[in-house]
Amino acid sequence: MLENYLPVFIFILVGVVVGGVMITIGFMMGPHRPDDEKLSPYECGFKAFEDARMKFDVRYYLVAILFIIFDLEIAFLFPWAVVLKEIGMFGYAAMVVFLGILVVGFIYEWKKGGLEWE
Repeated sequence: MLENYLPVFIFILVGVVVGGVMITIGFMMGPHRPDDEKLSPYECGFKAFEDARMKFDVRYYLVAILFIIFDLEIAFLFPWAVVLKEIGMFGYAAMVVFLGILVVGFIYEWKKGGLEWE
């Protein structure tokens, strides 16, 4: 039973060793020139020591919605296209409903100006 998992363990071991070697080489051969800018915390382009309760521009949320729309669409369309002949008309109708919901989200994004970049 355990011999079936031996290739998986070897693969994990090789991945850990190669990753560790690459990180070690990077630390040993990389330049070490720290300054105040490199050592300061960075988050979303805002200054690190401003008020934590500041309001975010709605554009961040619109970009997130846009990403979810296209990410979900691609993640579900490929497997659906592969098995379309097996699932028949019910599968086709379910995907039409799904894409309709995504189109509603896309139209919302469009109306809010999330596709217009300044």
